[in-house]
Amino acid sequence: MGRVGLGVAAGCAAATCAIAAVLVARRASARARWRRAIALHRDFEEGCATPPPRLRQVVDAMVVEMHAGLASDGGSKLKMLLTFVDALPTGYGLSSPPLRPLSLACLLNEEGTYYSIDLGGTNFRVLRVEVGAGSVVTSRKVELPIPEELTKGTIEELFNFIATALKDFIESEDGKVEQRALGFTFSFPVRQTSVSSGSLIRWTKGFSIENAVGTDVAQCLNEALARSGLNVRVTALVNDTVGTLALRHYNDEDTVAAVIIGAGTNACYIERTDAIIKCQGLLTNSGGMVVNMEWGNFWSSHLPRTAYDISLDDETQNRNDQGFEKMISGIYLGEIARLVLHRMALESDVFGDAADNLATPFTLSTPLLAAIREDDSPDLSEVRRILQEHLKILDTPLKTRRLVVKVCDIVTRRAARLAAAGIVGILKKLGRDGSGVALSGRTRGQPRRTVVAIEGGMYQEYPVFREYLDEALVEILGEEVARTVVLKVTEDGSGMGAALLAAVYSSNRQQGSI
Repeated sequence: MGRVGLGVAAGCAAATCAIAAVLVARRASARARWRRAIALHRDFEEGCATPPPRLRQVVDAMVVEMHAGLASDGGSKLKMLLTFVDALPTGYGLSSPPLRPLSLACLLNEEGTYYSIDLGGTNFRVLRVEVGAGSVVTSRKVELPIPEELTKGTIEELFNFIATALKDFIESEDGKVEQRALGFTFSFPVRQTSVSSGSLIRWTKGFSIENAVGTDVAQCLNEALARSGLNVRVTALVNDTVGTLALRHYNDEDTVAAVIIGAGTNACYIERTDAIIKCQGLLTNSGGMVVNMEWGNFWSSHLPRTAYDISLDDETQNRNDQGFEKMISGIYLGEIARLVLHRMALESDVFGDAADNLATPFTLSTPLLAAIREDDSPDLSEVRRILQEHLKILDTPLKTRRLVVKVCDIVTRRAARLAAAGIVGILKKLGRDGSGVALSGRTRGQPRRTVVAIEGGMYQEYPVFREYLDEALVEILGEEVARTVVLKVTEDGSGMGAALLAAVYSSNRQQGSI
């Protein structure tokens, strides 16, 4: 081989080595970026960890805040609002229900037709409920959208619209408007002064009617009903959790609390009157009252907050509020996952050049998060479809799709387990967690059956969330006590429960609570 041949060979070898060096460097860089993505995942997982000891700390913190909220207004992040509901319906008809040590049970003898209005968002519902001997049935209901301009107009315009809809609903049935009792589910924070009156504390869910804050919303609706010519008055003003508690209590008198975990979250429960220190001297026939916790605003240093939760809080209008809700409710979980994935996209190449597609807030909804987490296909085809169609992220390898599933799982698991800790907090406040003497007087380790009504899409429609929540209840309570706690899905409680409470409080023959 001549000198030229040797030079060419040497040049080719050098080029080959250079190309190999570039490829090796690229592979090393890719591995480093992938390791960065894995490290971000690991850090997020550790930051969201909810081992049983930590959950018990959250339980104890919830109980402390409940006591503080019952002691004074403004003494806690939990508002612990009085509902003045001191009697709950039972479905025993003319037979006597079993005695309970603290029970708001009221025999519902007032059979007939009752109406309810359920206002909790940009739609509202009107229901006709038939109450019979031991039965309650929704005979008819309609759901109507609220024009956007009415969510920012005046309270008179909003309630005139609702009153007209109720009038049309009643007149379309039989053409006549008889005197009727109305249950009004108003799922916004209200400071109640009686079971049928209360002033709005603040708007949520996109409403911003300025002249309504501080006004009696039940009175405003009654005035609108009168203007429309309806002989109907609000006899029960409740929120969705109280309605859910009433409906489940009608079917099962062991019900002591209700929890809603959907787009938002809240809880209520039956409290002893003498434990409500901020209202000393408050008397009820039953010795108890339903308390609206407004638990979405619960906060404790024991909650596993991450940098992504802080970023989420910064981009919301209610910054520094609703901290618990932002960790467990449906409106926020998808956004937490998006924030994690966006950082991964910026600091690694797991999504190629698609980082900008993850930059827009709330593009990953919680229903999409649930669909990603529940994809059990071998190649995660549903995850690929969601990434392509909704986030415009194309050609993701299987290992990247698996990483996305893991992120969604972490968000889901933390939310469900924290929700379980909140429920146990209520049970502990009532002495029904097996840690002390229950209200029945039974000794430790022998708690009585306890029913918690639960409603909302996160628990009802997301099986993985439900499994994690149920699993955490057992971990916190122990198997023996957990067997006595029953979570009962209660559908349409906000509407039917309000009508039942309207029946209870409209009856002149209401029997004394037991």
